[in-house]
Amino acid sequence: MTAGRLILDDGELSYLGQGEGPPVVLLHGGALGGVTWERQFDLLARDHAVVRYDARGHGESSPPTGPFAHHEDLRAVLDGLGLDRATLVGLSLGARTAVDFALTHPDRVADLVLVGPGVSGMAFADPFILDQAARLRASTTADEVAECLLRMWVDGPHRSPDEVDPRVRELCRALAVHAVSRGAFARPADEVGAIDRVAELRARTLVVVGDLDSSDIHAVADLLHRSVPGAVKVVVAGAGHVVNLDRPDEFDRALLRFLSASR
Repeated sequence: MTAGRLILDDGELSYLGQGEGPPVVLLHGGALGGVTWERQFDLLARDHAVVRYDARGHGESSPPTGPFAHHEDLRAVLDGLGLDRATLVGLSLGARTAVDFALTHPDRVADLVLVGPGVSGMAFADPFILDQAARLRASTTADEVAECLLRMWVDGPHRSPDEVDPRVRELCRALAVHAVSRGAFARPADEVGAIDRVAELRARTLVVVGDLDSSDIHAVADLLHRSVPGAVKVVVAGAGHVVNLDRPDEFDRALLRFLSASR
């Protein structure tokens, strides 16, 4: 395993890499960190060169200090590690980043796996998400903000906190408090407005969504499924937004089936 820090003009990105074979980059969700891909990181390293990194202000990476774009940070990761082309596996914000990157640098994407996908430029309409977003804006501490984020993106509209695996919730809570405290969201990232451009995507695409996720995420998953040529959609029963943590066995099967077909 290799660990390091990629130096940017205005910060650093912390990464881990292991394995040999076709490159795969794991992109975590907002307010989380690369550690949420731990199981898949080890699983894929059996026959892939796998990289996971912490987005700006998340995990061990430095917070944003000026204008930046997550998809250009991804380009810097690929360039820094000498990877011309890779499969991108992204959850939530990670999926949003992967789509922006695939539109901006299409020749550098082998396949896309978009999990609980967000897409830049999307609008939110789910009443539960809007209510929690209002509570988040009124919050005054990192713990309060983190709890709103967990209600939206870990519990979701269809579960109480008690119905979520406490280990998953505690991991996500600790990562969210850390990200909020470090200013991960103090400055919005530049994006490409992909919501109106998803039909331009040409990479083989797998869309994975939990049946307990919000209506907004299901709408994006449906949009990708019908707009991206040949896209495959898998709905995982009993999973919320963080599908790979909620239902890891089912997620891993879908991921490996897709990647094996590509190889």
